[in-house]
Amino acid sequence: MANYLLEIGLEEMPAHLVSAASQQLATRVSDFLTENRVTFESVTKFSTPRRLAVLVNGLADASASIDEEVKGPSAKIAKDAEGNWSKAIQGFSRGQGVTPDDLVLKGDYYYANKHITGIVTADILTKIGSDVISKMNFSTYMKWANNNFLFVRPIQWLVSLFDTDLVPFDLLDVTASNVTHGHRFLFDDTIVLENASDYEASLKQAFVVADADARKATIQAQIAAIAKANSWEIYLEPGLLEEVNNLVEYPTAFVGDFDAKYLEVPEEVLVTSMREHQRYFEVRDLAGNLQPHFISVRNGNAEHIENVAKGNQKVLVARLEDAEFFWREDQKLKISDLVEKLKKVTFHEKIGSVHAHMGRVKLIAEKLRQQANLPADYDAKLDRAADIYKFDLLTGMVGEFDELQGVMGEKYARLAGEDAAVAASIREHYMPTSADGDLPQTEIGAVLAIADKLDTILAFFTVGLIPSGSNDPYALRRATAGILRIIEAQQWDIELDALIDELYTLDLNGFSYDRKADVMTFINGRVAKMLEGTARYDIIEAVLATDSLDVASLRAAAQAIDAKTSDADFKTSVENLARVFNLASKLETAPAIDESLFENASEKALFAANQALTLTDDSTQNISDLFALSASISDFFDNTMVMIDNQALKNNRLSLLADISGKAGQIADFTLINTK
Repeated sequence: MANYLLEIGLEEMPAHLVSAASQQLATRVSDFLTENRVTFESVTKFSTPRRLAVLVNGLADASASIDEEVKGPSAKIAKDAEGNWSKAIQGFSRGQGVTPDDLVLKGDYYYANKHITGIVTADILTKIGSDVISKMNFSTYMKWANNNFLFVRPIQWLVSLFDTDLVPFDLLDVTASNVTHGHRFLFDDTIVLENASDYEASLKQAFVVADADARKATIQAQIAAIAKANSWEIYLEPGLLEEVNNLVEYPTAFVGDFDAKYLEVPEEVLVTSMREHQRYFEVRDLAGNLQPHFISVRNGNAEHIENVAKGNQKVLVARLEDAEFFWREDQKLKISDLVEKLKKVTFHEKIGSVHAHMGRVKLIAEKLRQQANLPADYDAKLDRAADIYKFDLLTGMVGEFDELQGVMGEKYARLAGEDAAVAASIREHYMPTSADGDLPQTEIGAVLAIADKLDTILAFFTVGLIPSGSNDPYALRRATAGILRIIEAQQWDIELDALIDELYTLDLNGFSYDRKADVMTFINGRVAKMLEGTARYDIIEAVLATDSLDVASLRAAAQAIDAKTSDADFKTSVENLARVFNLASKLETAPAIDESLFENASEKALFAANQALTLTDDSTQNISDLFALSASISDFFDNTMVMIDNQALKNNRLSLLADISGKAGQIADFTLINTK
């Protein structure tokens, strides 16, 4: 058993790409070895801004030998009329490295039995450049020199070491060697690796902590020590910590300060300046109050750290000066003036202005309020919120810190004397901002968020800006998921499909929606995505066939059906309901049941059982009640012929089945559930 080291030395990568690239390399190397039948014990990954590396532990010296049976041509075409081997069989034999006489006839086909001898692992590893590195995928690429090769950043060096032996390969003009590099500023010399297992320790001596987890733990320990010494609370936001970790090779945490006068600016602004723009951690006292300090992490040692802190302070203060200026100046603006100016701000060149978008949202919000059965006295607040909710886009603060749109709108609205719920909705209408992001907490905010997202989706579809594949530049998938999540969280009985149908009949201030079929297909796809993992795929497909967009009820129905799959009567119950659906579809008239036309007890019993069936909001009970009909349905089919010549009797029986399928169809299309 041996160890193999692969390192890709690069120009500094964007921090947000490092972790994913490191994992991708480890996965690709692992898959490459498995595909080539080379066994190994584990793969350890390393990463810094300048390098991606893996150390494969317990690697076999050669790939496994195998015996393989390959199916060839049929006996019918194996020989010609004279009994000679045909061209088809000769070609197959050559391809397998055997002669036709070596083939074995099994049944109607000839087979080649091959013994594939293992290959020395070192020889296999020479392909790792072409089969692994060159096939890596990134969201951001660079092209350099006079070649067409694309990678996340230009490759500077390669290391390929099998224990103590160099495994050379070339990638562009770079040849793999056993030479790596330490910290860019703290270590001037190169590092010659004698053994693959020396990698981590050798880099550590050259001021590089190559293990990302170890580097992160160092950062956490350093910041924890600073916090303890000063009686501070420092929240290490996971995303920021990951990014900071991927910005450094040799971390040293330090404290910076800023003037306490800036604490008069809303803390969201200060935190955004520190986190988003400078990659600093904010500092709070033990009571949670923001303090005029920050924590940063240097890519280097503690030498001259005071100068580093001063430089970082200078950069931050420049931003805080801007923030303080905008905070003062924005308060002089009038909301009404800013709203008026939104008429000249483009929402999208094919759709119109932000102001026009707000007008459509106002109409949608009112219809949503009615469907959600919210009090009528919400009308005035909703109208006001819809009239102004985008005004902060034209404030200086949002112009400088676009991450604060909505947040500053709420603050400025409160200062202007707006109702608290109206102000909160300005911030909440952006929610959720991610797949699992926070949802609006106020009902007005929730309505405005849905209305804003719904108009965005319908308008973009109308002008043909429809997501395709993974391409979704306007985040319409996220907007749709947000709508569905909000409705589910608020437990509103909103018939979204009916609402959308109504919106397509309206002239919304000169703008009419189009492409309804495409929109419904798109939204149903998002519903299906949200239901993944809830139940078996066929059951999810069955509940989606109801055309409902109520995720909560669909999820409950799918779970209720899925919970029955292990029951002894599941197969019979589903098949009986499916038969009811299939026959009911043959009714060519409106359902009309005449009890006087029942000819046997089984018809009367099924009618009575169906009359007693009342669907509720309890999906589990609904499924149990539907499945309880199974015995009556079986008895009905055993004793009653449905498709008979007597038109009146046939339609009466089909009407009874149609009534049952109508109820069951509110829960699922049982013809789509697999019982095999």
